[in-house]
Amino acid sequence: MTEKKVLVTGADGFIGSHLVELLCRSGYRVKALVQYNSFNNWGWLESIADLDRVEVVCGDIRDAHFCRVLTRDVDIVFHLAALIAIPYSYVAPSSYVDTNVTGTLNICQAALDNGVSRLIHTSTSEVYGSAQYVPIDEAHPLQAQSPYSASKISADAMAMSFYHTFELPLTIVRPFNTYGPRQSARAVIPTIIAQIASGMSEIKLGDVSPTRDFNYVADTCRGFLQLALCDEAVGEIVNVGSGEAISVGDSLEMIKSMMNSDVAFVKDPLRIRPEGSEVQRLCCDNRKYRRLTGAVPEFDLRQGLSKTIAWFTQAENLARYKAELYNV
Repeated sequence: MTEKKVLVTGADGFIGSHLVELLCRSGYRVKALVQYNSFNNWGWLESIADLDRVEVVCGDIRDAHFCRVLTRDVDIVFHLAALIAIPYSYVAPSSYVDTNVTGTLNICQAALDNGVSRLIHTSTSEVYGSAQYVPIDEAHPLQAQSPYSASKISADAMAMSFYHTFELPLTIVRPFNTYGPRQSARAVIPTIIAQIASGMSEIKLGDVSPTRDFNYVADTCRGFLQLALCDEAVGEIVNVGSGEAISVGDSLEMIKSMMNSDVAFVKDPLRIRPEGSEVQRLCCDNRKYRRLTGAVPEFDLRQGLSKTIAWFTQAENLARYKAELYNV
């Protein structure tokens, strides 16, 4: 494996930085793409202790020429770079098309031109919309309930077209609700923990009735790697999730109990999605993933929350977050 060179786009993000760590521990040589910025800030890669096996590159997947150069001499591409915040997609939808759809096109074309042996494209459970049945398998209808999910449905279709048309060896990984250390406060679990840890007397959330399938970030990253090594997964769409669902409200109560908090819940109108855009129910059918890889999640929700709470409650980590602000 030490001879394999892998590229991770979106390596400066939450899941991407954890995936880089896993790949390094697994013996790969890693090229990590972070979004270009004039501060030369590497995002969450700055938190990784050992970057000896990592080549950090700054750039932008929206540039096709850059993507062709980026993917040269790379064996496996893990494509995670994307705009993912649902509320911001209401404000700036065209930017989601530019990054998620055109960016994916650029990565697929570059991977094809440079003979990449595997491409792992990142989807999202949001493409399913509110579940018509549970658990949700890969045959569930796709429903664009936000500009974000519409862009990801389009990106998935673009990626799969390269498999069917050009035989690009790719797999679409469809993670459900990943959580853990380093996650943005726009997500529900970090915003609950950060508000409690900051000493607030009230927790501001949107609708707490929707159910979610929360999957700890280490299990999600393990899914990426295992599917990249699975020949049977080429040309397939594969869900990665825990297979269990819990409401946002029950998640809040669990976190409050684990953090010994009696904080009150307040519904914040700013955090409520438009009625037709809210995904009410998500629960992963992970049988295909288990059949292909033989893997099962290693962390249940309580174990994952314990690790997440421990990270967020460290002063130097909590200081990175503005718990009092609503982060779209």
